[in-house]
Amino acid sequence: MKSYRVVLHFHLPSRRGIVNITDKVQDAVDKSGVKEGMVLVNAMNITASVFINDDESGLHHDYEKWLEKLAPEKPYSQYRHNGFEDNADAHLKRTVMGRESVVAITEGRLDFGTWEQIFYYEFDGRRDKRVLIKIIGE
Repeated sequence: MKSYRVVLHFHLPSRRGIVNITDKVQDAVDKSGVKEGMVLVNAMNITASVFINDDESGLHHDYEKWLEKLAPEKPYSQYRHNGFEDNADAHLKRTVMGRESVVAITEGRLDFGTWEQIFYYEFDGRRDKRVLIKIIGE
């Protein structure tokens, strides 16, 4: 069994943003040489997420609107955590969107359903963040 690890680095200029990382994950699969296995893609920060869905701008807009209703950024005073930093909403949004995604690898390719893509979702940007890609298989 092979194991391969790579870390992606992000520094988004805005507080929130969605980045399609599907090609970067497939590139890691290619470099790993794994033909049959699994890939874990994990946001290594507690205010960011990795998720799988459609790459459609209307849907991305809907995520922003929906998450802002669930956990509005302001007023900062509504959250106890904001005594330390003004990012409590980012922690809550990450909890809703999830920490990681796992995808099967079949014949050296990410084995997706129709329209599926992998995204990095930043909720507290303007600083360095990381995403782990861990591939295991044969």
